[in-house]
Amino acid sequence: MLITFKCRATPELTMLENLAQYLVGIVGKQLGARGVITHDELPAAIAKLEAAIVTDKQEIAEHEGHFHEGEEGHEHHELPIGLAQRAFPFLDMLRAAQRENADILWGV
Repeated sequence: MLITFKCRATPELTMLENLAQYLVGIVGKQLGARGVITHDELPAAIAKLEAAIVTDKQEIAEHEGHFHEGEEGHEHHELPIGLAQRAFPFLDMLRAAQRENADILWGV
């Protein structure tokens, strides 16, 4: 199922429900049939998502460092898509909403 986030400061953002649920959970909300991240909640939501991205990047780098320990002549392995790539459009929407003092809504 697709979830569409709406904000007067940005174009609509549509994503798969499981990713939407994950991202909304990171910022401290639950993905219900309807929901809102108010402009007052945006600074904390942005900080939580940015912190989760930093942690994810560190874990990927650590995993990649251990992945090839002891291997000789290994080929470069492509890293999986991390939270930074998956969360960027949502984080961009949060930041734009904060600049415009706008709320982010879904299910409406």
